Amino acid sequence: MTVALMWEARALPGRGEELLAWARTQALAGTPLRRETLRAPQDRVLVITWWDADLDAELPELPEPDEGLVTRAVHRWRFESVEADDEDGRDGDR
Repeated sequence: MTVALMWEARALPGRGEELLAWARTQALAGTPLRRETLRAPQDRVLVITWWDADLDAELPELPEPDEGLVTRAVHRWRFESVEADDEDGRDGDR
């Protein structure tokens, strides 16, 4: 099974580049199958890591940044991959 961990934080105004740099330098205690870092308006940063693990497995996650860098606590989500529903590999929702 593949599990995706999502970590999202919002920087204080004008500190988005600093939060992005901070997130990119955070090492994990393990190597994910994939790691992607994204940014969005309002100085938000999203990091998604994919792991070969069960949904409830204990997995390394990025920590909370210093309070002086972010506007609120980090949001975290955990998702599991699902099988495609039809022959062409896409879900049935079109």
